[in-house]
Amino acid sequence: MLYSSGSRSVNLTYLILEALRMAPASIPYYVSQFLAESFPGKVILEGDSYYFDLRKYAEEGLCTTQVISTVELPPGYAASAREAVVHNHVMTLWDAKKQKLRYEQKNFCFEVQWQSHRLMVLQLSWPQGYFDDCEYYWILADTQAIADDFFTAVCKWNSQVREEVLVFEGGFWQKNRDLYASIKSATLENLVLAGTLKEDIYEDAQRFFESQSMYAEYDVPWKRGLLFIGPPGNGKTHMVKALVNSLGYPCLYIKSFKTRQSSDTDNMRLAFNRVREAAPCIVVIEDLDALVDDENRSFFLNELDGFALNDGVLMIASTNHPERLDIAILERPSRFDRKYHFEAPEVADRVAYLQLWNQKLNPVMQLSMPEINAIATAAGNFSYAYLKELLLSASMVWVQKRTPGTMASIMTEQLEKLKTQMESQSSETASEASARSNHSATEVNGTVPEQSAAEAMTSDP
Repeated sequence: MLYSSGSRSVNLTYLILEALRMAPASIPYYVSQFLAESFPGKVILEGDSYYFDLRKYAEEGLCTTQVISTVELPPGYAASAREAVVHNHVMTLWDAKKQKLRYEQKNFCFEVQWQSHRLMVLQLSWPQGYFDDCEYYWILADTQAIADDFFTAVCKWNSQVREEVLVFEGGFWQKNRDLYASIKSATLENLVLAGTLKEDIYEDAQRFFESQSMYAEYDVPWKRGLLFIGPPGNGKTHMVKALVNSLGYPCLYIKSFKTRQSSDTDNMRLAFNRVREAAPCIVVIEDLDALVDDENRSFFLNELDGFALNDGVLMIASTNHPERLDIAILERPSRFDRKYHFEAPEVADRVAYLQLWNQKLNPVMQLSMPEINAIATAAGNFSYAYLKELLLSASMVWVQKRTPGTMASIMTEQLEKLKTQMESQSSETASEASARSNHSATEVNGTVPEQSAAEAMTSDP
């Protein structure tokens, strides 16, 4: 039971209602003053730090929380039952993945048991801008030391990355355990790349993390950037996952800098600030050419090698279209020190990939070495992604028939189908490129070719 030692009634429901009616800038001061007068024997710590996530801290069993539903009033104070009741605002949400209800406190008051201490936490939420909410908290404790230690423990625990990947999207960071689980299945052993490419990349990254003292000795910033270049489906993403899995450092994944409510530069600043807090760490940016454009490029480059320290940061970016990247990104070593090219697999690489998969197949489905060589030769323009699709589609067909000794013929049939699909996609790509070329010619000449005009009239809007 929460007990007030002040001389006034502690109607927390009234406090919450009155506070949320105010201008956002007035709420923190009003609530702080109210709590200070109502609980003069308590120390109040307040703020809106992203890291003070009491719900997650309590879910790990690091403290216990109990919703405060009533307040015990001072002796001799006559009040209605309504004044002593605290209404806690709880949202009911649906977790589609776990297929169950989830409850989230929006405006609430908790009694917290942490170690041997009892504290009170009040949290309010109100709109901040068009799309964001401000989540502000007040911690009441017996001493300043208890309040500081509790706040530090919660924030420190939430700031750590444990068996999860931090993902930046929509203008904020969010922990993703499913992505971390998918990374755990990617290893260097089940990755096939040409020559010693995977070994070279791994040694490069490992050497970076092991060489902090050497960087310091020669007064060189302890940061490194790797850029993976090559057409899609040739192992760039698998290599990134295998590195993260093998090295064991926290992984931060930047998916996008675009949001409706903030500029790219604001989001870049927010993202890189968190990166520096998590160092030493690995930062992953896929499709770099899509994230960095003419408007945000200079700020992005400044975040990479400007005045702010990026000590302990290994930046790994990938691109399918290096021709779209600015020369300042491609050719200046202090931004991406090494460029690794992921080319389409040669015959020997395709053989090694098929052998690796063949070992995992049921014995009655496995191919002979001559059959592997024949399929690898026939799949002349297949990427690793297409080879994987070939194996998966052939396996599904085989499972339907379950006829021993037919896997090679099934794979040959599926290979021809995939070739037809690839040729169709190539034709569509060529048509789109031609259309873009015609459109460019139209803009330059100011006239519309007859064929293009006819197509324009018959095409869907």
